[in-house]
Amino acid sequence: MARRLIWVAGGVAGAQLAFAVVVFLKSRGVSHAILGMGIGIYIFWIILGGLLTWRFRKRLRKLAKEVSIAWQVKFVLLATVLAMIEEAITVAMTNTAPFYGVSMEQAHVTASADYWDVVLTSSVVLFVPMFCIWAWLLSRYAFSAEAVFLLWGTTGAVMEALYGGPQHLLEIGMWMFVYGLMIYLPTCTVPEERAAKAPRWWWYFAAPAVTLLGVVPGGILATIFRQLRPPHNLPGAH
Repeated sequence: MARRLIWVAGGVAGAQLAFAVVVFLKSRGVSHAILGMGIGIYIFWIILGGLLTWRFRKRLRKLAKEVSIAWQVKFVLLATVLAMIEEAITVAMTNTAPFYGVSMEQAHVTASADYWDVVLTSSVVLFVPMFCIWAWLLSRYAFSAEAVFLLWGTTGAVMEALYGGPQHLLEIGMWMFVYGLMIYLPTCTVPEERAAKAPRWWWYFAAPAVTLLGVVPGGILATIFRQLRPPHNLPGAH
């Protein structure tokens, strides 16, 4: 079921990409730039990143078994690294604004044009406690990698809607893959022989809600980093 739903999400994401390309070709100015940045995220993270994820998932699982640390630590570290790679792509897209003839103040897809501002104060710093919660959930319940992909993708879409407005729910196909690809590979490295039981049906609804509790410690960490390293946020960013 989860795998079929990923295919459905992929179809939605593909339709959204096709629509974005059509509008991009007809648009000019700020909207042209923002659409171009979004298409770049599709190309470099969703399409290229997704293909690499699928190609090397089995090899990574073998390599992970050779690292002699707790699988929960490996899970959180790998998810964090992937989230940082995704943010490197999105920040790079923000920095392409001059290529479209506009400034980064006018068109951007991240809170700041500075990578560390984004990672430490508005994105990855919030995700890490959530990845820790997922490590705990996976130690108790045997969610499949495909299910975790969908559940974390749903969580990400909700966070984008809470942060940027409910209109972002219309981009759910894209957000499912933007977030899902952060956690799919780490879940593939979780040992199947662990003492975990099959989740009851209601855990598929509860897991995203429980994961969102990680926003609290993540927000505290982000506040600390903002005091230590005040970010240079772009207009309209929080």
